Amino acid sequence: MTSNLTDPDEITALMTGTTSTTDVSAGEPDEKPAIQIGGEAETIRALTTAMGQGALPDVYVSGGQLVHLSRVSGKAASAAEHAHQVDAGALPVQADPITSPSLAWLLAHHAFVFRRKKNKDTEQWEEVEASPTKAALSAVLSSRYWPDVRPLVGVVTSPVLRPDGTLLQTAGYDTGTGLYYAPTVAMPAIPAQPSQEQVSEALEFVTSTLLRNFPFVADADKANHIGLMIAPILRPYLGCLTPFGLISATTQSSGKTLLAEIPGYIYGLKHLVWRNNDENELQKSITSALHSTAAVMLWDNLAEGTEVSSAVLAKLLTGPKWDDRNLGSNSAGFEAVNDRLWLATGNNIRLGGDMATRTALVRLDPNDPHPDQRDQTGFGIPHLDQWLKKPANRVTVLRHLLILVMDWINAGAPRSGHTMRQFSTWAGAAGGFLAHHGVDGFLDNVAEMREADDENTEWTAFLARWHELHGKAEMRARVLCHSAEPEINGTKVTDRWDGTFLTDERDRIPSSKSLGKLLTGHIGRWHGPHVLRSRHDKSANSLVFWVETNTEPDHAEHDQTPADKQQTALI
Repeated sequence: MTSNLTDPDEITALMTGTTSTTDVSAGEPDEKPAIQIGGEAETIRALTTAMGQGALPDVYVSGGQLVHLSRVSGKAASAAEHAHQVDAGALPVQADPITSPSLAWLLAHHAFVFRRKKNKDTEQWEEVEASPTKAALSAVLSSRYWPDVRPLVGVVTSPVLRPDGTLLQTAGYDTGTGLYYAPTVAMPAIPAQPSQEQVSEALEFVTSTLLRNFPFVADADKANHIGLMIAPILRPYLGCLTPFGLISATTQSSGKTLLAEIPGYIYGLKHLVWRNNDENELQKSITSALHSTAAVMLWDNLAEGTEVSSAVLAKLLTGPKWDDRNLGSNSAGFEAVNDRLWLATGNNIRLGGDMATRTALVRLDPNDPHPDQRDQTGFGIPHLDQWLKKPANRVTVLRHLLILVMDWINAGAPRSGHTMRQFSTWAGAAGGFLAHHGVDGFLDNVAEMREADDENTEWTAFLARWHELHGKAEMRARVLCHSAEPEINGTKVTDRWDGTFLTDERDRIPSSKSLGKLLTGHIGRWHGPHVLRSRHDKSANSLVFWVETNTEPDHAEHDQTPADKQQTALI
């Protein structure tokens, strides 16, 4: 008979009887390594050799730079972030680049650095403790080649899946992945081959207890959320990017923040401030966030109707590394691996640019005028927000997810046929995981995603009306602009385009030059069943455009009808 590790009291008992096995140094070693220094050149060589031989604890190399892993006390956090700390006694672990002052501190505390000096009275050589010069320390740290220093890929605070399909669940440095596992709570061991009883219990808990009563619009929304929740566990195994997770509700008090905070509670959460249309501030906030070890980054409660359209965010989501260079500065800037789960919540959030194809959508609709007054007694876990604040309960959630992941691995880690731009590896794995456990609907809300894409919706309507008015006739931008002018017949004003013609930032019909640039940027790009085509007209030395549908053959001059040819000649 197995222990009931879903019982918070039993998990708490296990936690209080377990000590951390992390190798982050808590104090000075009993015996310090001795490092003899002398002149500047001799000192540089001696320190370089000592560093390479591991003379100082918890020193790693990341991107060619030496870093020191240490626990951070007194670190400020918002009230929301403090609530997500798993154990009030556990300090966050942080990898900081080693500087000349910090190297001097490490040497003073963890090594005996000395010079040989002849005693004038006894004429005997003695070992006298000394401090290297700042110039020597800087010279040592200028090296980018440290072949014998352990590489640090990142710090994780919860178990993750290694590339070989085994689970990293022993605290400390993992040579197989280069990850440092710094748990903030004691986790019970997860079996490599969970029993069917454990798997059934885990699936029931996740799908029917934890997520019960969240007002998902469709199966796809629930499946997408589970796919996002397992992403931090699977990331080292898959070595892939994960999409932006958008939780959009129809009204306030729908549970969107709580839904986003579930993975935040179990992996670590960092709240970010969304500054609409301020790309510089967004870039700064991302750089600041990546200094944290939190695996989940959340822009919470965006203003109702906010359009998420950002070149900075698109760059972040599609790049394996985040590079924030300080242009015009001698500083090397900041570079970090993009290994986080990026989420946002809000009511009736819209998407712009290419964000629709970079986003996994989770929709909530309580269909209730007062969702905040719902009876909690019927919920799978009443007052889930308070329940999740207890460390033992967060362990329960994480343990069940890990059991489901290991069962999927033991089944051969089957993949589905889902594709999603740069996120197809995640989509195939998450889809296979969900299918293996009988959870339907994953990524089935692609149509709704496109509806949330304002730009795509606008262009779909524009091209559809263009095709209705002009068929496949070739048109120059100037003539197309002219066709958008309203027809005035006495007191009657008619808009042939029914309000679908493209407008500029002032909500006016763009100039022919501006329209030409807009059209050129969408050549060959499908919007709904329509696509914009073009060719260069040598006689006029300009581009002409036309619209095709997916039910028509590719445009060619001999395919034009006589009416089309006549209209082309006229325009």
